[in-house]
Amino acid sequence: EDVHFVEHTNFPLTVVVMPGAALSIKIVYDEERFHREWIQHLGRHFEKLLNQVTLKDVKLLREWNMLDSRDHQILVEGPNESVQHFEQVNCIHQIFETQSVAFPENTAVVFESMRVSYFELNKRSNQLAHYLRQRGIGPECRVGLWMERSTELIVAILGILKSGGAYVPMDPSYPRDRLKFMAEDSGIELLITETEFLKDQPEALGSVPVLLFDKERNWMESQPAQTLNVSVSPQNAAYVIYTSGSTGKPKGVVVTHANVVRLMQSTEDWFEFNEHDVWTLFHSYAFDFTVWEIWGALLYGGSLVVVPFITARSPETFYRLLKTEGVTVLNQTPSAFRQLMAVDAEQSDSLLLRYVIFGGEALEIPMLHDWFERHGDESPKLVNMYGITETTVHVTYRLLRREDTHQHQGSLIGERIPDLELYVLDSELKPAPLMVSGELYVGGAGLALGYLNRPGLTGERFIPNPFRQGRLYRTGDLARRVSGHDLEYLGRSDSQVKLRGFRIELGEIASVLARHPDVRDAFVILSKDQQQLIAYVVTKVAVKECVLAEFCRKELPDYMAPATYLFLESIPMTSHGKLDQAALPVPEKQTAIENQYVAPTHPDEEALCHIWSEILDVDKVGIRHNFFDLGGHSLMATRLISRVRRQFGVDLEPRYLFESPTVEELCKVIQSISNHSEIKHRPEIRKSGRVRRAISVSADGDIIGNTTTH
Repeated sequence: EDVHFVEHTNFPLTVVVMPGAALSIKIVYDEERFHREWIQHLGRHFEKLLNQVTLKDVKLLREWNMLDSRDHQILVEGPNESVQHFEQVNCIHQIFETQSVAFPENTAVVFESMRVSYFELNKRSNQLAHYLRQRGIGPECRVGLWMERSTELIVAILGILKSGGAYVPMDPSYPRDRLKFMAEDSGIELLITETEFLKDQPEALGSVPVLLFDKERNWMESQPAQTLNVSVSPQNAAYVIYTSGSTGKPKGVVVTHANVVRLMQSTEDWFEFNEHDVWTLFHSYAFDFTVWEIWGALLYGGSLVVVPFITARSPETFYRLLKTEGVTVLNQTPSAFRQLMAVDAEQSDSLLLRYVIFGGEALEIPMLHDWFERHGDESPKLVNMYGITETTVHVTYRLLRREDTHQHQGSLIGERIPDLELYVLDSELKPAPLMVSGELYVGGAGLALGYLNRPGLTGERFIPNPFRQGRLYRTGDLARRVSGHDLEYLGRSDSQVKLRGFRIELGEIASVLARHPDVRDAFVILSKDQQQLIAYVVTKVAVKECVLAEFCRKELPDYMAPATYLFLESIPMTSHGKLDQAALPVPEKQTAIENQYVAPTHPDEEALCHIWSEILDVDKVGIRHNFFDLGGHSLMATRLISRVRRQFGVDLEPRYLFESPTVEELCKVIQSISNHSEIKHRPEIRKSGRVRRAISVSADGDIIGNTTTH
């Protein structure tokens, strides 16, 4: 009969039912945990439930309709009303060209000591475009891009787009077999790379024609500097980015110029990016977060600071770069920003940031409490943006406030970008009630064309919109509405996981392991701390862990290689025939550690072993154990460097840990620094400071392992 509200309660939620001539319901709730809107929603559902209980025809509970017209307005119509449409008449490179005319002398790209103006960048990319046309590249041609991050990388991306082609980013740290698969699957007609990548294996990627950017510079620079006249439209593909696939093979997502341009247009009112902004290219260009970084700068006349490989792995050095270059827009995964926060807490002054924009993984908002206490929530503004590759980088926008750190909700991702639609649906494609979890579906102008050469999978994931015309992308992500216009991200609904910014299909790793001739069965899980992958393997004969590890390193990117392998006689199953995760053994990494143990020989080594033991959470560390092989990553590396500074009184640069990852080697470095001796760099470090060792690097710039690249 009545739903009563009170301001305070000692319990999160209490429902009191009082029988009588009329049934009276009283709901008492904690206002800090529940919105009034949700309680009203709950009250209506309870009333409808009671009404349906009185009906004579018996139905299964899942068949009962709990939603009415008001709920439909709250869950479907209200959050998706007034979807904006942005007319697309120009391609990405064409908008860049207008900025090069408006701001010819502005710095477009910065890399180390190099600064390239808009005029120069436009000229060089035009010359490359002419050269590419001579090589047969035009609209809908795909061009592989296998290069180091540098100014040349940006020239190459722009040159490909100006020629009418679409670029296929191929991260240099990927195994050769994976790169070869991407080249073959995408059907690239040309590969742009550098001599150093092919010097040992000139036919590494098969018979694909190659353009050596460093060798053919003279040919390119002899080309015309004016804009190439090419018939390309906003509906043409701009890039194809590969993501993990459950079948054991990665899948290519085809994204158009229109997808990218409307992303910038639809977010302009929130950010007001301009020619005075300075951005960083922090992430791997095979991670679509870089699409936002690159064009957020270059489509507005701003500057793009390409962060050197080694700088991206050192929070202290990266912080200095942000300050030196006057960066105003910073894009980070939460994992990377957590490290930067630790450095910031030790500084006496502030950066010039206008925005910090989060993406790539779930954000634990309470972690920002100390940042807000130090900086407030206005300068800079912190924004959480959920997104996915198939929907063009970003889907939602949530401005974060200091009071959000005290809320009980998890990762709040906010409202949709204005030209998108968002629905939280159950398994029957019906709206999930307020505060009830469901799968997130995205519609609108951000949807990619689909998966390259995978029509079946495209049809499965890109489905007809049951509420209006168009398509919806089935994200596989769980979410719930905490209010009409605010969403909370709840994680994955399938075997896909996020590890330091990378989307990983666990089935792909298991499929690779199963291809080993001595493996009968395998499955992979993410560790409880969500920092490592653990492989459980049933073998036909005895196999050493190092053999499987090497096999995976040849087949998978380093960020997908399991950190631990556990061997089982059989896979534990429940009575229903499903995997019994509760019966899985806990990794015992201490056993392998003890087998490789070499005791410290002097006090410095002993002290360092003790530090490693605490940070890595292992009982016994020897002087020849590798920090990364024991599960270390950049979050731990930052803590290690801080402890070394306090213990030994030396400022240890992160690169020394990457170059000397054992206690024995690192001790020599520490002693040499203490004695003011010059530390000689290994040959893997070039003069530019870029590491030639393929340290396993995630999309967010995290360190996972360290294997040699050729």
